Amino acid sequence: MTLLFVLWAAGLKVIPVIDVLNGVVVHAVRGNRVEYKPLQSCLTTSIDPFEVAAVFKRQGFSTLYLADLDAIAGKTPSFKLYSNISQIGLNLIVDAGAANIQTVKSLLKYGVSKVIVGTETLQSMVFLKEAVKQVGADKLIISFDMKNGKVLLPTAFDGLTDDIFELLELFSAMGISEFILLDLNRVGSSEGINMDLIKKASVATLHTNCFYVGGGIRSIDDLLLLKELTVLGVLTATSLHLGKISLKVLKNAGLLY
Repeated sequence: MTLLFVLWAAGLKVIPVIDVLNGVVVHAVRGNRVEYKPLQSCLTTSIDPFEVAAVFKRQGFSTLYLADLDAIAGKTPSFKLYSNISQIGLNLIVDAGAANIQTVKSLLKYGVSKVIVGTETLQSMVFLKEAVKQVGADKLIISFDMKNGKVLLPTAFDGLTDDIFELLELFSAMGISEFILLDLNRVGSSEGINMDLIKKASVATLHTNCFYVGGGIRSIDDLLLLKELTVLGVLTATSLHLGKISLKVLKNAGLLY
C-alpha cells in the first residue's frame, strides 16, 4: 500500500502507510501478496512494524495507516502492536480485515483512531450498518479495493454489484463520508496515479474531497497534482522508502505538518 496524504485546511498532510505480513513490514507490489518481500528502505534498516512506525514519528509525521495483512488473511489482529504505536503519539488508521462489530470495537479499544473496512473482506451490509450505528460513521473509512477496474468483493456479496459508483451511493446513504480508491494494479509500481478513475469519481460525486487515492505515486509532482484536485488523500509508501519523495521535499512543499 504506500503513503496516505490527507487534505486539511492548511493543505495536503502526509500520512505514511505500513504493510505488515508475517509480523514484519513488507513492500507491497500490485496486490500480489505471495510475492511481497521484507521492506528495504532508505529510511531504516528495520522491518519491525513498531520500529518503522517510530521512525515516521521521529520524522514529524502525526498519523499512520497500517494494513495488517495477516489479519486480512484471517489471523488475529495485532492488537498489542496497535496499542504500542498509538502510545507513542501517532494517530492510527488500520485495515485489519474487520468483518464483524466486535473486531471494530476491539480495534478502537486498542488505540485505533479509524477503522478501514475494505470491500475485499466486507461480508455483509448488515455488519456495516451495525458498525455505523454502534461506533459512528466518522470512525469508519470504506476502501474500494480495486483490480483491473473492478471492485473486489467476496463471492455473492449480498447480491450487490461490483460497480464502484453504485456502491459509493449506497455507502454514502449510510452516512459514511470517507473512502479510499485503492488501485491494486498500481500499488508499489511507481507507474503514476489512475487519473481516469479519480476523474470518474469526481463526476459521480460532484467532488473528490471524500476520497483517499492509493497506488502509483511517483514524485512530488503527483502529490501537487492531487492537491490541486482536492482529493482527501493519497496512499503511497514506495516513494518514501526509495527516497523518491524526501522529508526535505515534503517540508519545502508545505506537505509535512
